[in-house]
Amino acid sequence: MRTNSTTMHPQRTILLLTCLALFSACRQKNDTGAIMQNQTAQQTLKKNGHDVFSLSLMRFPALLLLLSMLFSSCHPSQEETHKPTPYNLPQPVFFPTANNIPADNPMTEEGVALGEKLFFNGVTPNRHGIPTGCASCHHPEYSFEGGPEATLEHLGTEHTMLPLINLVWNTSGLGWKGEVETLEDMVYAAVTSPVEINTDTSEVVRYLQQDEAYPELFLKAFGSSEITFVGVEKAIAQYVRSLVFANSKFDRYLRGEEQLSQDELNGYMLFITEEGADCFHCHGGGSNALFTTNLLYNNGLDAEYHGDFKAPTLRNVALTAPYMHDGRFHSLDEVIDFYSDSVQYSEFISPLMHHVMQGGIRLTPQEKQQLKAFLNTLTENELP
Repeated sequence: MRTNSTTMHPQRTILLLTCLALFSACRQKNDTGAIMQNQTAQQTLKKNGHDVFSLSLMRFPALLLLLSMLFSSCHPSQEETHKPTPYNLPQPVFFPTANNIPADNPMTEEGVALGEKLFFNGVTPNRHGIPTGCASCHHPEYSFEGGPEATLEHLGTEHTMLPLINLVWNTSGLGWKGEVETLEDMVYAAVTSPVEINTDTSEVVRYLQQDEAYPELFLKAFGSSEITFVGVEKAIAQYVRSLVFANSKFDRYLRGEEQLSQDELNGYMLFITEEGADCFHCHGGGSNALFTTNLLYNNGLDAEYHGDFKAPTLRNVALTAPYMHDGRFHSLDEVIDFYSDSVQYSEFISPLMHHVMQGGIRLTPQEKQQLKAFLNTLTENELP
């Protein structure tokens, strides 16, 4: 709550009382008769335009110092007046309660607003002078991925993109290899990576300083009008943490607001059973509504590959082609066919791939369509 402007700050009250006590003590030292004798001199000083009280203070340096401290404290600093509005982060049903909001970057309305502007307006110009930033590649209509055309050949990167949704509940590292610890770190990595924005942090600051709207936005978000890259990192991270998707058809089913079709229900049962499609170990389910554990697994894509990759969220999975870390599959049908019939064994495969020795989960054509029908219920087209 904001403090009423008429209320005296406790420290200022102490200073004022100290001044009054000291001044009273100084007055008591003056003989009453001496004061009477000085009245004529004081009147002369007043006629000459001098402030007798101020001249008296010169005789008492300690009192003058205390009064100076009192009046200077009447002008609060930016830090004292900076009171941003806390951001009300939703807590959807069946979502985790633990999140990755750091103590030094709490979410605020002002911080999220600044981050949204930075995300969409760009942080540096490309070689054609066009503003480049997060939204240059991460499009909202594709769950903040790049869309069907964002192949490795198109991106020039080692891995495809991951969706930027519900990451506020990811507490086990970001990226396909979990190599990035925080969203703040991810902003830095994206800006400086030679295959992403590919610029220097100081260049970002210089570019943003050209926009006269930013100093006021930084002041509202962080209490200082100075544009810093640390502020850029924090603001964009706050905005990404605000991207909560929890209103798909399946969410409404969980809340008792909508019914699933029989095929969708059958697909859900396949999803959450080992005898069915056996998806839930890595991708969660009704009791883990993120639809990912955010952990790393070797899923049998290649027998010769020894590493693990992040299990991405399956929310909005119908919108996030191409699939897998290398974008090798271009449709959900191809993904389902792989897990059904083409999983490859190696000594490095995750022990959760229970059906690897038979090449996959061996779904019938009807079961494949039912599983796909359920996955489509996880689509949410409206931005939060």
